[in-house]
Amino acid sequence: MAQRFSAYTIVQRCREMLLPSACALVMYFSSTAIHAAESAVDFEPAHQAASALPRLHSLLISHRGELVLERYYQGARADRPANMKSASKTVISALVGIALDRGLLKGLDQPIGEFFPQELAGDENSVRRAITIEDLLTMRAGLESTSNRNYGNWVLSSNWVAHALSRPLVADPGTDMIYSTGSTHLLSAILAKVSGTSTKQFAEQALARPMGFGMAYWPTDPQGIHFGGNDMEMTPRQMLAFGELYNNAGRANGRLSGAAEGRQVISEQWVNESLQIRTPSPRGEGRFYGYGWWYRELADHDAYFAWGYGGQFIFVIRELDLVVAVTSDSLPGDSRRGHLDRVYDLVEQHIVTPLAASAPLPSRVSSATPSATPSALPSAAFSDVAARTHHGI
Repeated sequence: MAQRFSAYTIVQRCREMLLPSACALVMYFSSTAIHAAESAVDFEPAHQAASALPRLHSLLISHRGELVLERYYQGARADRPANMKSASKTVISALVGIALDRGLLKGLDQPIGEFFPQELAGDENSVRRAITIEDLLTMRAGLESTSNRNYGNWVLSSNWVAHALSRPLVADPGTDMIYSTGSTHLLSAILAKVSGTSTKQFAEQALARPMGFGMAYWPTDPQGIHFGGNDMEMTPRQMLAFGELYNNAGRANGRLSGAAEGRQVISEQWVNESLQIRTPSPRGEGRFYGYGWWYRELADHDAYFAWGYGGQFIFVIRELDLVVAVTSDSLPGDSRRGHLDRVYDLVEQHIVTPLAASAPLPSRVSSATPSATPSALPSAAFSDVAARTHHGI
């Protein structure tokens, strides 16, 4: 009988015998076929549906920690980093958790006035000084948004941090969710202050290297602070490996990256706290927000996801031991209309639904999987919003 090797073993032997570039080709052409044979679900319909989306660039699926589908479209390549857009906010959240675990931050209730004493000096800024790190993580700072119609003025300003902090207060901090990239950029500035280095260098040392890769291009503001919440770049496989951290109690999946198998990159406690629903989102019915992670249901399963403009996604469905990475064209165009709806439908109908029908309960996921309804969210508000679902923005 012929000896059967796992894809992980094949990749390891490939690395021993071949140059990295050749090994990457072997991985690309062999991994999907190998793992598809190990999976009970045929994901070819997912590939066919993805092929019909003109803006889709990649679709990768990890099930039970194994890569079962990896496809690229419209000229995209496995080795080309993708601009994650606002999915970068989820990575910023991970870095905050690491900084907290290392004692670089006192706690999530730490007021931001401690980090910006000059920008927030004066009695008129007393409420702003009391905004907490948790308020920034959950988009509940109460400050007018720097996103959407205000985005251009913000990024054209001479000081992004000062501009974000000077926005009018339009809600009490800690109450309503106001989506704003300025909030996560303030977190980037805080990370740079407490780590004593740049946010990119901190991410390189604390997250990327432990996962077996390096940080790619990441722009900065006029003061040299790396863009907290936009324009971070990762390859789709790195995005998938990042999602696996949240599917595997913060431990690295060495089968998807060059990391040591099982290495603890993010604490399990932070993973579980990040995935707790903290607030209903105004960006679509049936959608909620935690610490940098969105939440909605897909085929009656809890789906947590990082979401970037134009259709950049990392989906984590812990009940099914499933992670999905999607990248798309983010440039304006007529085909952008309806693209997000079609991506949600693709994941729900061609990945989650067939997998849920065939898969037993997962064994790798932490037993501390968080409830979809945290005590912090008023039950009446949750019931009112969760009764509805919406696929678009």
